[in-house]
Amino acid sequence: MVPSEVHQHTGIIKLLLHFGWTWVGLFAVADDSGEHFLQALELLFSQNGICSAFTQRMPKQAFWFTSDELSILASNVYLHLLEGDAKTFVVYGETMTIIWLMAAMNLVDCDYNEARCFGKVWIMTAQIDLALTSLQRSSNVQVFEGAISFSIHSQELLGFWKFLHLIKPGWTQVDGFLKDFWVQAFDCTFPDSQEVTEIHKICTGEERLECLPGHIFDMRMSGHSYSIYNAVYAVAHALHAMYSFRSSHRAMVGGKRDAYQEDIQPWEVHLFLQGILFNNSAGERVYFNENRELGAGFDIMNLVMYPNKSFVGVKVGKVDPNAPEGHEFIIHEDMNVWNRHLNQVLPVSVCSDSCPPGYQKKKKEGKKFCCYDCSPCPEGMISSQRGMDDCIKCQEDEYPSDDQNQCVTKTISFLSYEEPLRISLTSIAVSCSLITVLVLATFIKHKDTPIVKANNRDITYVLLIALLLCFLSSLLFLGQPKKITCLLRQAAFGIIFTVAVSCVLAKTITVVVAFMATKPGSSMRKWVGKRMTNSIVLSCSHMQAAICTTWLGTSPPFPDTDTWSLTKEIVAECNEGSFVMFCIVLGYMGLLSVISLTVAFIARKLPDSFNEAKFITFSMLIFCSVWVSFVPTYLSTKGKYMVAVEIFSILASSAGLLACIFPPKCYIILLKPGLNKREQLIKRKN
Repeated sequence: MVPSEVHQHTGIIKLLLHFGWTWVGLFAVADDSGEHFLQALELLFSQNGICSAFTQRMPKQAFWFTSDELSILASNVYLHLLEGDAKTFVVYGETMTIIWLMAAMNLVDCDYNEARCFGKVWIMTAQIDLALTSLQRSSNVQVFEGAISFSIHSQELLGFWKFLHLIKPGWTQVDGFLKDFWVQAFDCTFPDSQEVTEIHKICTGEERLECLPGHIFDMRMSGHSYSIYNAVYAVAHALHAMYSFRSSHRAMVGGKRDAYQEDIQPWEVHLFLQGILFNNSAGERVYFNENRELGAGFDIMNLVMYPNKSFVGVKVGKVDPNAPEGHEFIIHEDMNVWNRHLNQVLPVSVCSDSCPPGYQKKKKEGKKFCCYDCSPCPEGMISSQRGMDDCIKCQEDEYPSDDQNQCVTKTISFLSYEEPLRISLTSIAVSCSLITVLVLATFIKHKDTPIVKANNRDITYVLLIALLLCFLSSLLFLGQPKKITCLLRQAAFGIIFTVAVSCVLAKTITVVVAFMATKPGSSMRKWVGKRMTNSIVLSCSHMQAAICTTWLGTSPPFPDTDTWSLTKEIVAECNEGSFVMFCIVLGYMGLLSVISLTVAFIARKLPDSFNEAKFITFSMLIFCSVWVSFVPTYLSTKGKYMVAVEIFSILASSAGLLACIFPPKCYIILLKPGLNKREQLIKRKN
């Protein structure tokens, strides 16, 4: 006739979790039911992050301990109560368990440390009846002030209070129990009693039960009394159903009374009890579920003490397994009255303080999992809530805050048009382009002069146009990467630069061949002319174009995002598709540059009349230096600065070619026109 203990276990766990109590002491009666309770609760503890600070088994015997047994128990209670760090205790047992616990606590000296002794929260199970007997008249029950107890659900019955008001010990002559209760409750004796007593107070029989303190007699319907009341009516309904069944069945077989046994056996009632369903006088439905358990829950009571040692249980919540999901457990925290030594502050019962956000739990060796240290989250991880077991990683598009307590959305990074770096690079590219255009215009205007014609005028034009396109191609690397810009920029850069280097190589070879052709009887005369230079430029350029075409046809570059290189930014970039093909393009261009540098270096001491190899040597030295330093710099930078490094390399190498080859010629054309004559060009050094 009581609800399933499973609901009580669940209610205890939800109560502990509601108040954040994870370090809990357990007192349980030393019998099979106590062991079952401890096993069930320990399992639920481990599943819900709660630990038992200690487990104290209380003897079950209903007689006083020997002095040694009581001293040992008092010593254990002292350790748990005053020296332990748990502030919440769960007590499982019967009323005798509380009696022996109080007997042990009376030996504990709390006078010098009342806060640690009384500032605890006691949670009692429904098996303990808080209506204590006269054995506790001299006990200090104030230690249980603010206790929370689970009670079998009950309701006030109509006429019950009036019934208690009218009870008197003289109702019947055989009611010895009522007289014994009267003597103990009112601390008196009847005049006709044969017992020798030192009590001088005489029972009149007119005493009123409502005058008794709450810890002696509670006028309200208790959970245990409510269960007995429902049990009596359940049996009555079962008997009625059984007799009704017999009567109807007897009528069907012709009314033969002797065919049925009139005496009722207990086992016969069981079948009818299982199907009982009725409303009691309090208006509540009484029935049994499929497990033959009462379909009811528990009330949660708060023990409020008064200075005269009396108490009253105030209902502050309930455990209702039949309630809608999420409402099975209800507690009205604002109604709770805690022990006065807690100053109405919610007690904290934990082994270790909850780790703040940004930290994670670090288990202490040899301790339960509720006891831990707090260690900062590893780099790149966060904990956003208090008491997290482990830190977590942010998503790819987020990064940990400085305090590592939240994830912050990364910003998208690229060389935007508003940035000073982008403006500076654009200004340099445009300025160099304009200078190249001016040089080209100067050479076109003076195309018939000897100095323009001396080193293959057409190749010079192609070189200047290639340099102009090199400067302009750097603009493809600016701004947010798009599909078309990613597809074109590396291929355009590779082909245009190859054309420029090929032109330089052709001009250098032209100088060497021209010098060798001037020797009498030389067979190199047939190689002098546009055909050789055009062949060099076209063949070298076509080779690079074939490489780029293969690259774009097999694994073309595409817009991509890099979420891991930088902590706080997502890099919008062009994925090269095939890094191997990118290296081949750079490698081929580097090979041509080295060949040009080598040939120009060899030809630098040829007669000045035909020779611009000195200028080409300086220009290729700058060109190679820029691109040799480009590789480690490019690989060591991240994000948009990788793009900036490549743009700077393009501009620096192109400017090196422009600055080393053409200013001397422009100087002669514009400022020293007298030197721009055939006689000066064929003049040899002595």
